[in-house]
Amino acid sequence: MSINKPTNKPTNNPIKKQSNKQLNKKYNQTWKVYGTELKSRFFIGSALYPSPDIMQQAIRASGAEVITLSLRRQSPEKQGGHSFWDYIKDLGCHLLPNTAGCHSAQEAVTLAQMSREIFQSNWIKLEVIGDDYNLQPDPFGLLEATEILIKDGFNVFPYCTDDLVLCQRLRDLGCEVIMPWGSPIGTGKGLMNPYALKMIRERLPELSLLVDAGIGKPSHACQAMELGFDGVLLNTAVAEAVSPVLMAEAFSNAIKAGRAAYESGIMPAREAAKPSTPTIGTPFWHQS
Repeated sequence: MSINKPTNKPTNNPIKKQSNKQLNKKYNQTWKVYGTELKSRFFIGSALYPSPDIMQQAIRASGAEVITLSLRRQSPEKQGGHSFWDYIKDLGCHLLPNTAGCHSAQEAVTLAQMSREIFQSNWIKLEVIGDDYNLQPDPFGLLEATEILIKDGFNVFPYCTDDLVLCQRLRDLGCEVIMPWGSPIGTGKGLMNPYALKMIRERLPELSLLVDAGIGKPSHACQAMELGFDGVLLNTAVAEAVSPVLMAEAFSNAIKAGRAAYESGIMPAREAAKPSTPTIGTPFWHQS
């Protein structure tokens, strides 16, 4: 009795090919944020760069389609910031104004309303700071401001801690996007509590989630995407790099790699070792 030996010739596996085709289609799909279709999953900030020219080059290198910026950088009441604003407009990206520096719900609401008049956008990255030392968001002020702004027609992007209950309350108020921190703003410590972030992702599958703050290295961004987050928002890690333009490109590639890994299905971690090479004499179709 003869046994057909496997050959080294490539085989046509329609199931495998279909799976890869579906995966590539899914990976290349655009995604929506408050009804706006985007291709990039990279949101980038516009502060701290060595110069406006380098900022513009870095944002272009990142491939980001959404830029965060603060009303305070524009100084509209003094007709300042025109040069900066010209650089931003030339990029042709969606604008996400923020309420950075606000310490109360009312202060954040007022700044959001001013930002809407200046930037002509209902989008607002809502920040209500509760502690000046680690810039931790105030959950009570955040919920209060979110409720007011949503009733006023804003599309709120709340910046919060990795607290599942807080994220659920923000969802219940009407937020379609939530942005928990990885670690405190500007620390570059990465994801301090991956378990908490993973739990938020699992419990809120219907929402768009972005990790915002604390990302220091491209590997941190990749890790966030591998957890199933829809995107990453960062600023300092690019702006304060030795080469912001090159770092922006590195983050762009890391975010794409992390998303592709998540879509591909990551192998489970095991307690025991498992050989990756076949046992001699055992046909590959008998190996499990």
